Amino acid sequence: MSLYWRIFLLSAVVLAVAVALLLGPVTVSTPVLFGEALVLLGGLAAMLVVNAVLLRVGLAPLARLNRAMATADLLKPGTRPAVTGPGEIAALTRTFNAMLDRLEAERATSSGRVLTALEAERKRIAQELHDEVGQTLTAVLLQIKHAADRAPEPVRTDLHQAQETTRASLDEIRRIARRLRPGVLEELGLHSALRSLAAEFTTSRLGVTAHITPGPRRLGPAAELVLYRVAQEGLTNAARHSGATRVEVHLRPLPHGGTRLLVRDNGRGLGDAPEGAGIRGMRERALLIGAGLAVGAGPHGGSQVRLEIHDSAQDGAHDGAHDSAGATP
Repeated sequence: MSLYWRIFLLSAVVLAVAVALLLGPVTVSTPVLFGEALVLLGGLAAMLVVNAVLLRVGLAPLARLNRAMATADLLKPGTRPAVTGPGEIAALTRTFNAMLDRLEAERATSSGRVLTALEAERKRIAQELHDEVGQTLTAVLLQIKHAADRAPEPVRTDLHQAQETTRASLDEIRRIARRLRPGVLEELGLHSALRSLAAEFTTSRLGVTAHITPGPRRLGPAAELVLYRVAQEGLTNAARHSGATRVEVHLRPLPHGGTRLLVRDNGRGLGDAPEGAGIRGMRERALLIGAGLAVGAGPHGGSQVRLEIHDSAQDGAHDGAHDSAGATP
């Protein structure tokens, strides 16, 4: 039965009850007596209440669909309203679910193209920093050293200072290039890359430890790059925004197959702050390989990032996400 006929029949029932009361033995005097007025008002109130209850029951599936539409988020896939209610409401719910499936698939495809292009651009910039800027600074460093060896003592001190400044700049350029393009991931694998990442973020004010448990199955290049970038973004957020003094990076296999990455700190936590571009970027990455991402408070305070890649998602990543897993946080 369509929504139109349901509302029509509900209203018809209320009107039929009103007509039945008018044709019944109850009469109304002129002028209306107080007791008769109470009966009329009570009957009107009863009909309004019955009409409101019937409409609420009839339109409840539409209200649930409205709440689902208001809370739908393409970065948190998988949540679908239950198909309930008869006729047009059930058809509308099925159409909305199909629309969400199509939008999530299209978003994953377009995001994969964009993130792949961004990763290629990062690789190009890192290569230019290493080959062009790095070699230029190395040549400048050698020239300063040659000039310092032949300069008089007062000038030699200034040249040595310029030499140290240039060397520090060269180290910074190399560090930026490593973050833009994780060469250690390609050369030594995910475990060594995560340990290197933990060592890179370790400072006098922030201690980072990596706990790596080897899994029974090696991940593909797409999944490894997503894991590395999510860990990198989690460590960056902890170092810049959380005020943490300790961060733990855990990589371990799941009991029923798959891999879990956990980045946990002892900082201030997320609180009520809205998700920024970094977290949304992590969600985009997770969608590319069908992984689950949860960002929230840690069990003992602070914040934690949990990324889980199941075997079924890993198979999908091997089949379709190999060329679209990388991106900038």
